[in-house]
Amino acid sequence: MKTVWHNGTIYTMTKEGETVGAVLVEDEKVIAVGTAEDLRPQADNEVDLAGAVMYPGFIDSHMHMIGHGARTLQLDLSYAKSAEDMLGMLAAAANDHPAEEWFTADGWNENNFEDRRIVTKEELDAVCTAPMLLKRTCRHAALANSKALELAGITDATPDPGNGTIVRDSDGKATGLLLEGAADLVEAVIPVPDEAALTRALQASVEDLLARGITGAVTDDLGYYADYRNPLQAFRNVIGADKLKFRAHLLRRATVFEQLMEDGAAYDEPWIHGGEMKFFIDGALGGRTALLSEPYADDPGNSGMAVLTDDEIRNHVALARKYGEAVAVHTIGDKAVEKVLDAIEAAPPAEGKRDRIIHVNVLRDDLVDRLARLPVILDIQPVFVPSDFPWAKDRLGGDRMDWAYAWKRLLDRGFICGGGSDAPVEEVDPLLGIFAAAYRRKPGEAHDGYLPEEKLTRFESVALFTSGSAATIGKSGTRGKIVAGFDADFTILDRDLLTVEGEDILAAKTVMTVVAGEIMYKWKN
Repeated sequence: MKTVWHNGTIYTMTKEGETVGAVLVEDEKVIAVGTAEDLRPQADNEVDLAGAVMYPGFIDSHMHMIGHGARTLQLDLSYAKSAEDMLGMLAAAANDHPAEEWFTADGWNENNFEDRRIVTKEELDAVCTAPMLLKRTCRHAALANSKALELAGITDATPDPGNGTIVRDSDGKATGLLLEGAADLVEAVIPVPDEAALTRALQASVEDLLARGITGAVTDDLGYYADYRNPLQAFRNVIGADKLKFRAHLLRRATVFEQLMEDGAAYDEPWIHGGEMKFFIDGALGGRTALLSEPYADDPGNSGMAVLTDDEIRNHVALARKYGEAVAVHTIGDKAVEKVLDAIEAAPPAEGKRDRIIHVNVLRDDLVDRLARLPVILDIQPVFVPSDFPWAKDRLGGDRMDWAYAWKRLLDRGFICGGGSDAPVEEVDPLLGIFAAAYRRKPGEAHDGYLPEEKLTRFESVALFTSGSAATIGKSGTRGKIVAGFDADFTILDRDLLTVEGEDILAAKTVMTVVAGEIMYKWKN
């Protein structure tokens, strides 16, 4: 059965400004584009766009789908504007919380506080007696109360793990702040969500993503919940031809990668696809754990933290290559990028594979030249700019801003770049990412943007979340554009993102989200 979509603005995203009058769809694919007069006579059904604007389906190139869903179901601390505000939110949520159950939340960010004060474990102890773990927005730091530290066996005398820090005060007492692997000591004693809980979180996540016009995502979930089988089964429970149609590209964490490969874990193409082997090299700029080649400008004794040794990095790459796979590597600081380049230059991926380098917030000329010689794609998060500035310049100093958050220069060098949110670290809304790429400031700010020379055009900004993200998963020939032969995945909004100005981008409403030709979300106005 053939369906024609018409009576709207339809951007093909093949080149800037190109539109068509109608799209003809059959068997989940676009079979023709052209004028409504030519295509309507060929159709059995038609969908009147009523003046709305159609784009290729938006794809988030880097997020954590289950984590995003869990965040929608629990307390979100990202709205706290001070330590006292955060404590008030916690106290309100803790009123009816059972003392024997873990209290978890995430999203706090002291950089949003005027005094940048971090809450102490004693203040958390006063909130409730339940064990408490609160993840920072970057997920590279956490706060624990005394009960949680006790259950994890952490005392003032506990040595730092090799991949993290138990932050202590001037008297050597643990403050409750845990960096990188130190937070894992607490996470290890929190009961792991079962399949049912993961399914609930993923269901909430996919429903929210579809409502925001997102038709697919590259997601890092396998390896966070002990046995990989539970999160993988959650994806099978929620996504599929007879369930919610959504396209999930699953990164496979190094901690479970070999077991996944040896077990021959099955996915569910074209809805659920197994992706690259994922691992971290460093932390986050906000918490000063991103690994830099020179010390932080605002913390001269600190250059960040490598969470893996050089041998461990090489071993991870070798394991991926053993199974013919590429790697997906979290690298925020320039020294972290240098370390992964050393490893993948020594052991390149198989023909046709591309390694995924995630974030690349801080680079150098020599690193960009090395990256350009390799089969890599870059996952960038435009929303990091309004979130991280102006304090990012305090961390790096003026001398290192040349290749900081340099999305325009990377695109101009010809890199394949996909746009992602890193949700739940940042808000998942692709409109925020498109706005940030084009304007490089927070909504409502009245200036020309942070590092304004790195602004993208409106077309480039939308392309990050369409053709760019499709290319990062090797789907440049089937997704990310509206042309014959491509998947019939569409994001339909009530306004034209390529012509509206400023904050009007953020006011856009999702009219419909279409996956494989089927309407998976429709705005009820």
